[in-house]
Amino acid sequence: MVKSSDIGEKAISKAAELGIKSQLDESESLDVNIRSHPLDLVQGNIESVSVEGRGLVMQQDLRADKLRIETNSISIDSLKAVMGDIELTQSTDARMLVVLKEEDIQRAFNSEFVQKKLQSLAINYEGEQVNAKIEQVKFLLPEADKVKFDADVFLIELNRQEKICFTAIPKVNNAGNCVVLQSVKYQQDSQYNDDVGQAIIDSAEQILDIRNFKLSAMSFKVRKLDVKAGTLTIEADAEIREFPDAD
Repeated sequence: MVKSSDIGEKAISKAAELGIKSQLDESESLDVNIRSHPLDLVQGNIESVSVEGRGLVMQQDLRADKLRIETNSISIDSLKAVMGDIELTQSTDARMLVVLKEEDIQRAFNSEFVQKKLQSLAINYEGEQVNAKIEQVKFLLPEADKVKFDADVFLIELNRQEKICFTAIPKVNNAGNCVVLQSVKYQQDSQYNDDVGQAIIDSAEQILDIRNFKLSAMSFKVRKLDVKAGTLTIEADAEIREFPDAD
C-alpha cells in the first residue's frame, strides 16, 4: 500500500520538476527529491529539496554539465502543492553547484547570440581604423586558475587574416554573480590586441554570467570558483523566494 505521504512527496517533486524544466531549453536528466516526515508534510513543512540535473541548457545557449541545488527546510501551502502549485510561505536558503566543461563554453562561443557580437568591430590596426570579424574562437581551460583563447581575426578592408592568443585569470566579481577575467597576457604583441581581446573577454564574461543559471525568484552569491584543466566549477549560496511553475 502506498502511503499518502509518499503520494504527496511525489506530487510535489513532479510539480517542482515540471516548473524547473519550463525554464530550460534542453535537459538530459533532471531529478527533484523531496525529504519530509509524514506529519510535517501535511502541515506544509518540508525538510529539504534536492535538485540534480545533467546537460541543462538555459540562457545564452550555455550548457551546464551538472547543476545541483540543495535547500534548507521549506514551508509551503500543502493543499496547493498537491494540486501541482508549490507556493512557498517564506523564502528558503539553498546551496548551488554548477559544473561547466570546456567544450560547453566553447559551444556557447559558436552560438548565434555571441557570433553576432563578434562580426563587426572597429579596431586600430597600424594607425588605421578598420573593421574586423572575430572567427573561430577557441576557448580552453588548460590548467588550474587559467583560461586561454585562440581566435582568427579577419581584417575586412585589408582582406587579411590575423590571429590572437591570450590567457587570463578568472575571478568572481564583487557582487558575487559573475566571473570576470583579469591579468590578461597576450602571446604576441599587436596593436589590435586590446580592441579584439576586450571584445572576446566581454563575450566570455557574458557567457559566464552565473545569473544565466538562476531560476525565477532566486538570488545568490558565489562562494567559490574552482578552475581546473577542462572544467570550471561554481559554488554559490542562494535564496529561493518561490519555485517556478510549469505555466
